[in-house]
Amino acid sequence: MTIHLTPDDMRSTRTPECAVRTGADPEVWQLSWLPERTLTRKQAFAGMQLDELLSDPHTVLDTRAHAQIEFCAAGLGIAWTEAAGRLFLRMLERLDGDPEEVAGQPTPTGRPRTATWLFAHPDATRRVVLG
Repeated sequence: MTIHLTPDDMRSTRTPECAVRTGADPEVWQLSWLPERTLTRKQAFAGMQLDELLSDPHTVLDTRAHAQIEFCAAGLGIAWTEAAGRLFLRMLERLDGDPEEVAGQPTPTGRPRTATWLFAHPDATRRVVLG
């Protein structure tokens, strides 16, 4: 897990999510996956850690990682399940929509990942329910 930090942004090497400073104040930040919230730098970093932890398949059975996930989510004032749901929806937006509209992230190179490819046939549908 690596998060690259600059005075103006935080970027993950594992996921396309980011955190950016939104004003002249170095303590006013925003997460790409939690855009309606104004955060401190510490909270933005916790959000980036949470994103990376939830995106790592090796943390599924790791109880220490579970505790860190809970801690990071609490620092943002949300449940970890809400964070997981938001990150899942962001992933679907990237797969289904114009990738330039989702946090300005370019399409990864390689095989296109369309809903047809993910769900194996063109008539596939999905329903996402959070809550």
